[in-house]
Amino acid sequence: MTTLARRDLLRGGAMAGVALTAAPAAIGAAPSPAMVPVAPIGRAERVARLARLQAELRRRNLSALLVEAGSSLVYFTGIDWWRSERTTAAVIPADGPVLIVTPFFEEPSIREMLDVPGEVRVWQEDESPFALIAGWLSEKKLSAGTLAVEETARFFIVDGIRRLLPDLKTVSGAGPVNALRMIKSPAEIALLQRANDIMIAAYRATHAEVRAGMTGDDINAIMTAQIARHGGQRGSSSAQVGPGSALPHGSKERLKLAEGTVVLMDCTCSMHGYVSDVSRTFVFGEPTAEQRRVFAQMRQGMVVAMDAAKVGAPAGSVDDAVRAYYEKLGYGPRYALPGLSHRTGHGIGLDVHEPVNLVHGETTPLAPGMCFSNEPGLYLPGKFGIRIEDCFTITDEGPRFFTQPPASLDKPFG
Repeated sequence: MTTLARRDLLRGGAMAGVALTAAPAAIGAAPSPAMVPVAPIGRAERVARLARLQAELRRRNLSALLVEAGSSLVYFTGIDWWRSERTTAAVIPADGPVLIVTPFFEEPSIREMLDVPGEVRVWQEDESPFALIAGWLSEKKLSAGTLAVEETARFFIVDGIRRLLPDLKTVSGAGPVNALRMIKSPAEIALLQRANDIMIAAYRATHAEVRAGMTGDDINAIMTAQIARHGGQRGSSSAQVGPGSALPHGSKERLKLAEGTVVLMDCTCSMHGYVSDVSRTFVFGEPTAEQRRVFAQMRQGMVVAMDAAKVGAPAGSVDDAVRAYYEKLGYGPRYALPGLSHRTGHGIGLDVHEPVNLVHGETTPLAPGMCFSNEPGLYLPGKFGIRIEDCFTITDEGPRFFTQPPASLDKPFG
């Protein structure tokens, strides 16, 4: 196997202008609507996560970690809850069982989901959840310690605790949380793979139903239905038509499909909480020479990104490599348009966007188990945009796509 062939097998792509082969570059097999069920994250893995987190807290001389409802609460405890004015939160000490605080009337639901050793304390509607947390910290002799706060926790919760415990120090919990969540386990990788397989199957089925005169909303409705039909959970779809495709997250204009119209779709779904994020661009009818050229340039940008995504490389170096390539083509400079106006990629897992990003200045070294999007779109204001987005994971041998990026605008879905 030649060096180029070996690299393309690993990257799942090809140099612009070189036809992509059928080499199995993605991690999983071809997607099918009828797939063998994939297991959700189990209790044993969550207990192991908790042990690793507590070791990390001790290593950093932190007394405990505060986590409110959200993806980190799911990650560490199994409790999948929403945020409201009523506080549901966990306090994870450096040693010992977890504390869960929740409203009294939510306790049965919370206990059903709690997947790790822990104590549940409840508050009534005329009582303070912060007093419960402060009292527990005092009981554990942690009231003058250092409480790490998960970075998305809301201010009023932290402020409520600090007012009751003036000697308590609070610091960001991003370090210990991200140290664990950034590195995905084999079980997490399997769930991400399934979510991505479902997304590709849904894209192919949706494209077959697209007709002249449809709007982006019409296409979104088809896609959302196809995601559900193929087994995807919490699916969402964004389809931007014509000049709206040059706006990375879309336009309020609702144009109808006509010959030569560019359609840029950005869609997500999840499997047991783990998320896929895949973008595809196609032309309704025959693409123009300019559309083909920009597609080939953008597709090569994805190859450049994969070439740069080496174990140990700073995450920002991936973005730097893509931006340098685009600037040689006359785009930019930096984030200027026409060109690439956003980062090359973002972390992905339980959230669509997770730390860290593939963006200039990010120094976190790439490591096996990290997962990212690869989406170096090219946008020509007033005309059209081209973005292909496929996610990948870092392995000991280098980056591997979850899904196969398309080779050309003639076969936009492979």
